[in-house]
Amino acid sequence: GLTFPRTIEFSDLARLTLPDVRAEDDPDAALVAWLDHEEAMFRRLERKIVAERLAVGFMHEGEADVEAFLTYSLGVQNRRKSRMGRALENHLAAVFRALNISFEAQAVTERGNKADFLFPGSDAYHESGFRVDRLTFLAAKSTCKDRWRQILPEAQRIWPKHLATLEPAISTTQTDQMKSERVQLVVPASIQSSYQREQRIGIMSLGEFIALVIDRDGALL
Repeated sequence: GLTFPRTIEFSDLARLTLPDVRAEDDPDAALVAWLDHEEAMFRRLERKIVAERLAVGFMHEGEADVEAFLTYSLGVQNRRKSRMGRALENHLAAVFRALNISFEAQAVTERGNKADFLFPGSDAYHESGFRVDRLTFLAAKSTCKDRWRQILPEAQRIWPKHLATLEPAISTTQTDQMKSERVQLVVPASIQSSYQREQRIGIMSLGEFIALVIDRDGALL
Protein backbone atom coordinates (compact mmCIF):
# COMPACT_ATOMS: atom_id res chain seq x y z
CA GLY A 1 0.00 0.00 0.00
CA LEU A 2 0.92 3.65 0.38
CA THR A 3 2.06 3.51 3.98
CA PHE A 4 5.50 2.85 5.43
CA PRO A 5 5.83 -0.37 7.41
CA ARG A 6 7.72 -0.36 10.69
CA THR A 7 11.49 -0.34 10.22
CA ILE A 8 11.87 -3.75 11.87
CA GLU A 9 9.42 -5.18 9.29
CA PHE A 10 11.42 -3.58 6.47
CA SER A 11 14.64 -5.02 7.90
CA ASP A 12 13.13 -8.49 8.21
CA LEU A 13 11.95 -8.32 4.60
CA ALA A 14 15.40 -7.23 3.40
CA ARG A 15 17.01 -10.29 4.95
CA LEU A 16 14.22 -12.59 3.82
CA THR A 17 14.66 -11.50 0.20
CA LEU A 18 18.43 -12.07 0.30
CA PRO A 19 18.41 -15.76 1.31
CA ASP A 20 21.95 -16.40 0.04
CA VAL A 21 23.48 -13.77 2.32
CA ARG A 22 24.56 -15.30 5.64
CA ALA A 23 26.11 -13.59 8.63
CA GLU A 24 27.81 -16.88 9.47
CA ASP A 25 29.85 -16.64 6.26
CA ASP A 26 30.92 -12.99 6.48
CA PRO A 27 29.26 -10.69 9.05
CA ASP A 28 30.70 -7.51 7.52
CA ALA A 29 29.50 -8.33 4.02
CA ALA A 30 26.12 -9.52 5.27
CA LEU A 31 25.50 -6.34 7.25
CA VAL A 32 26.30 -4.09 4.29
CA ALA A 33 24.31 -6.22 1.83
CA TRP A 34 21.22 -6.20 4.05
CA LEU A 35 21.45 -2.45 4.63
CA ASP A 36 21.96 -1.66 0.94
CA HIS A 37 19.04 -3.90 -0.04
CA GLU A 38 16.75 -2.35 2.56
CA GLU A 39 17.76 1.15 1.45
CA ALA A 40 16.91 0.33 -2.17
CA MET A 41 13.53 -1.11 -1.19
CA PHE A 42 12.78 1.90 1.02
CA ARG A 43 13.64 4.40 -1.71
CA ARG A 44 11.38 2.64 -4.22
CA LEU A 45 8.45 2.76 -1.81
CA GLU A 46 9.29 6.31 -0.79
CA ARG A 47 9.24 7.50 -4.41
CA LYS A 48 5.80 5.99 -4.91
CA ILE A 49 4.36 7.42 -1.69
CA VAL A 50 5.88 10.89 -2.14
CA ALA A 51 4.86 11.03 -5.81
CA GLU A 52 1.26 10.28 -4.85
CA ARG A 53 1.32 13.04 -2.22
CA LEU A 54 2.86 15.57 -4.61
CA ALA A 55 0.21 14.74 -7.20
CA VAL A 56 -2.47 15.76 -4.68
CA GLY A 57 -0.65 19.05 -4.17
CA PHE A 58 -0.39 21.47 -1.27
CA MET A 59 -3.25 23.89 -1.67
CA HIS A 60 -5.48 25.47 0.96
CA GLU A 61 -8.46 27.63 0.06
CA GLY A 62 -7.12 28.13 -3.44
CA GLU A 63 -3.60 29.15 -2.39
CA ALA A 64 -0.33 27.27 -2.15
CA ASP A 65 0.11 25.98 1.39
CA VAL A 66 3.85 26.51 1.85
CA GLU A 67 3.84 25.51 5.52
CA ALA A 68 2.15 22.20 4.75
CA PHE A 69 4.72 21.50 2.05
CA LEU A 70 7.64 22.35 4.32
CA THR A 71 6.24 20.18 7.11
CA TYR A 72 5.80 17.25 4.74
CA SER A 73 9.29 17.70 3.29
CA LEU A 74 10.84 17.81 6.76
CA GLY A 75 8.98 14.64 7.65
CA VAL A 76 10.45 12.89 4.60
CA GLN A 77 13.98 13.93 5.55
CA ASN A 78 13.58 12.96 9.20
CA ARG A 79 12.18 9.56 8.25
CA ARG A 80 15.23 8.86 6.10
CA LYS A 81 17.62 9.75 8.91
CA SER A 82 15.92 7.90 11.74
CA ARG A 83 15.15 4.83 9.63
CA MET A 84 18.79 4.19 8.73
CA GLY A 85 19.86 4.24 12.38
CA ARG A 86 17.16 1.78 13.36
CA ALA A 87 17.94 -0.42 10.35
CA LEU A 88 21.57 -0.63 11.46
CA GLU A 89 20.50 -1.77 14.92
CA ASN A 90 18.05 -4.32 13.46
CA HIS A 91 20.64 -5.93 11.21
CA LEU A 92 23.38 -5.91 13.85
CA ALA A 93 21.00 -7.79 16.15
CA ALA A 94 20.31 -10.27 13.34
CA VAL A 95 24.05 -10.87 12.93
CA PHE A 96 24.48 -11.52 16.66
CA ARG A 97 21.51 -13.88 16.74
CA ALA A 98 22.78 -15.80 13.71
CA LEU A 99 26.08 -16.36 15.50
CA ASN A 100 24.41 -17.33 18.79
CA ILE A 101 25.99 -14.47 20.69
CA SER A 102 24.47 -13.56 24.05
CA PHE A 103 23.43 -9.91 24.06
CA GLU A 104 20.70 -7.52 25.13
CA ALA A 105 19.48 -4.60 23.04
CA GLN A 106 18.53 -1.29 24.66
CA ALA A 107 19.76 -2.52 28.02
CA VAL A 108 19.35 -0.05 30.88
CA THR A 109 22.59 0.86 32.65
CA GLU A 110 23.16 3.79 35.04
CA ARG A 111 20.72 6.67 35.57
CA GLY A 112 18.28 5.31 33.02
CA ASN A 113 20.81 5.38 30.17
CA LYS A 114 20.33 2.67 27.56
CA ALA A 115 23.04 0.74 25.75
CA ASP A 116 22.26 -0.17 22.14
CA PHE A 117 23.92 -3.54 22.73
CA LEU A 118 25.26 -5.01 25.94
CA PHE A 119 27.14 -8.32 26.02
CA PRO A 120 26.23 -10.69 27.59
CA GLY A 121 23.39 -8.58 29.04
CA SER A 122 22.12 -6.29 31.78
CA ASP A 123 21.95 -9.00 34.46
CA ALA A 124 25.69 -9.56 34.16
CA TYR A 125 26.31 -5.82 33.96
CA HIS A 126 24.49 -5.10 37.21
CA GLU A 127 26.06 -8.04 39.05
CA SER A 128 28.80 -6.47 41.14
CA GLY A 129 30.88 -9.65 41.16
CA PHE A 130 30.82 -10.07 37.38
CA ARG A 131 34.25 -9.42 35.88
CA VAL A 132 34.31 -6.11 34.02
CA ASP A 133 36.75 -7.43 31.43
CA ARG A 134 34.04 -9.89 30.31
CA LEU A 135 31.53 -7.13 29.57
CA THR A 136 31.26 -5.44 26.18
CA PHE A 137 29.31 -2.37 25.11
CA LEU A 138 28.43 -1.51 21.50
CA ALA A 139 26.69 1.66 20.37
CA ALA A 140 25.31 1.92 16.83
CA LYS A 141 25.14 5.18 14.88
CA SER A 142 24.80 5.23 11.11
CA THR A 143 26.64 8.57 11.15
CA CYS A 144 28.82 9.90 13.93
CA LYS A 145 29.62 13.60 13.54
CA ASP A 146 29.62 15.01 17.09
CA ARG A 147 26.91 12.59 18.23
CA TRP A 148 29.50 9.97 19.16
CA ARG A 149 30.02 11.80 22.46
CA GLN A 150 26.48 10.83 23.45
CA ILE A 151 27.67 7.31 24.23
CA LEU A 152 30.23 8.38 26.85
CA PRO A 153 27.81 8.37 29.84
CA GLU A 154 26.40 4.98 28.85
CA ALA A 155 27.58 1.77 30.54
CA GLN A 156 30.09 3.47 32.83
CA ARG A 157 31.59 0.15 33.95
CA ILE A 158 32.84 -0.60 30.44
CA TRP A 159 35.89 0.96 28.79
CA PRO A 160 36.78 1.20 26.00
CA LYS A 161 33.39 1.68 24.42
CA HIS A 162 32.77 0.26 20.95
CA LEU A 163 30.88 2.27 18.36
CA ALA A 164 29.59 0.73 15.12
CA THR A 165 29.08 3.20 12.28
CA LEU A 166 28.54 3.30 8.53
CA GLU A 167 30.05 6.75 8.10
CA PRO A 168 32.92 6.75 5.60
CA ALA A 169 36.05 8.87 5.76
CA ILE A 170 35.72 10.31 9.25
CA SER A 171 38.40 12.94 9.70
CA THR A 172 41.66 12.08 11.43
CA THR A 173 40.98 14.82 13.98
CA GLN A 174 37.71 13.21 14.93
CA THR A 175 39.06 9.67 15.15
CA ASP A 176 41.92 10.99 17.31
CA GLN A 177 39.33 12.58 19.62
CA MET A 178 37.50 9.27 19.83
CA LYS A 179 40.68 7.46 20.78
CA SER A 180 41.43 10.01 23.50
CA GLU A 181 37.96 9.33 24.96
CA ARG A 182 38.53 5.54 24.71
CA VAL A 183 35.96 5.00 21.95
CA GLN A 184 36.82 2.11 19.62
CA LEU A 185 35.30 2.38 16.13
CA VAL A 186 33.75 -0.68 14.49
CA VAL A 187 33.37 -0.16 10.73
CA PRO A 188 32.40 -2.78 8.11
CA ALA A 189 35.47 -3.89 6.17
CA SER A 190 34.24 -2.55 2.81
CA ILE A 191 33.86 0.97 4.25
CA GLN A 192 37.27 1.09 5.91
CA SER A 193 39.03 1.76 2.59
CA SER A 194 37.63 5.33 2.75
CA TYR A 195 39.76 6.02 5.84
CA GLN A 196 43.38 7.08 5.93
CA ARG A 197 45.87 4.23 6.22
CA GLU A 198 46.99 5.27 9.70
CA GLN A 199 43.37 5.49 10.86
CA ARG A 200 42.55 1.95 9.76
CA ILE A 201 45.14 0.55 12.19
CA GLY A 202 42.87 1.56 15.08
CA ILE A 203 39.52 0.51 13.58
CA MET A 204 37.90 -2.90 14.05
CA SER A 205 35.80 -4.70 11.47
CA LEU A 206 32.51 -6.22 12.59
CA GLY A 207 34.09 -9.66 12.30
CA GLU A 208 36.93 -8.62 14.61
CA PHE A 209 34.47 -7.20 17.12
CA ILE A 210 32.49 -10.43 17.08
CA ALA A 211 35.65 -12.44 17.65
CA LEU A 212 36.38 -10.26 20.70
CA VAL A 213 32.88 -10.83 22.12
CA ILE A 214 33.04 -14.58 21.50
CA ASP A 215 36.45 -14.76 23.17
CA ARG A 216 35.14 -12.93 26.24
CA ASP A 217 32.01 -15.06 26.31
CA GLY A 218 34.07 -18.26 26.03
CA ALA A 219 36.12 -17.18 29.02
CA LEU A 220 32.98 -17.36 31.11
CA LEU A 221 32.63 -21.11 30.57
